[in-house]
Parts: sequence; C-alpha cells; structure tokens
Amino acid sequence: MREPHEVAAKLLGMPFEALDERAQKVAQHVAGRKHIARNVAKEADASTTFGQRAADAVASFGGSWIFVGLFAGTMVVWVGLNAFLVMNRGRTFDPYPYILLNLFLSMLAAIQAPVILMSQNRQSEKDRIHAEHDYEVNLKAELDIMLLHEKLDLLREKQWEELLAIQKEQLELLARLGPGKAATS
Repeated sequence: MREPHEVAAKLLGMPFEALDERAQKVAQHVAGRKHIARNVAKEADASTTFGQRAADAVASFGGSWIFVGLFAGTMVVWVGLNAFLVMNRGRTFDPYPYILLNLFLSMLAAIQAPVILMSQNRQSEKDRIHAEHDYEVNLKAELDIMLLHEKLDLLREKQWEELLAIQKEQLELLARLGPGKAATS
C-alpha cells in the first residue's frame, strides 16, 4: 500500500477525494510512511505579533496573585493616604467616596478586559490547532495499528498455510512408509 488513494479506500472505507483535508493529510503520511507529529506550540509562537505577545503578557500578569496583591496593596495605600491627609490637613486629593480612584479603576478595567479577551481568543485558536493536530496523530496511529493487524493476519495466514503443507508432507511420508515399516523403525 503506497498510494494515499489505496490507504483511504482500504482503511477508511472512502475515496480519497471524499476525505476532509486533515484525513487526506494523514492518508498521505501513512502511505509515505512519514511521521506526522510536530511541535504545534512552537509553530504558533513563531508567528506572533508584538500586540499578541503584549496581550498574552497582560493576561498572564492580570491573572496572577502578584497582580491581585499589588492591586490590593494599591487600594489600601490609596485609602490610607487619603485618610491620613484628611486627619492631618483636613483636605485630601481624592475625598471619600474616592471618585478619582473609581475613574482609574474603570479605565484599568476598560483597557484590561479587551486585552485579556484578545489573549483568550488567541489561546482558544492555539487550543483548536492543538486539537486538530491531536486528531491527526490519533488517526494516523489508528491507521498504523490497522495496518499492523493486517500484516499480522497475513503472516498468520501464511504460517498456517506453511504448517498445513508441512503436515500434509509428513502424512504423505508416513503413508509411504506404511503401517508395518513405521513400527519397526
């Protein structure tokens, strides 16, 4: 079996042209006895733009405990500094209910949310590519196993034929010796 058309017909039970692009690719790899595994993460990371890398970095930092700790620390310092200034000077740069802080937090959320969504979209695209590659590898492994089973069945069938031929030959030899000759020897 050398041709992808033969692989498709014999193992997948359909014409090569009826297969989807990934199955055709797998049939070609099986027919050519080439490996299909590759590092898709490296391929995906090789073509990233500066904006995509920045979005990934923002999402990675924004979803970390360091960010949560810094965020909580900034809030405590902001409120504490305003309370200290009110008690010592009677005035503060952002009086309660902290409208300036709310503005900064709203701006941070307005910028951070779409950047994180861009990163998540990119990650879901990478996950889709990984899933497609896993499908290809699994399909190729399944086809290779089917080919191995076929080869084993052929070997077993050939061995049975040889064994039957040997047994037939032995029976013929025993028949030529005859019943009396076999007992005296």
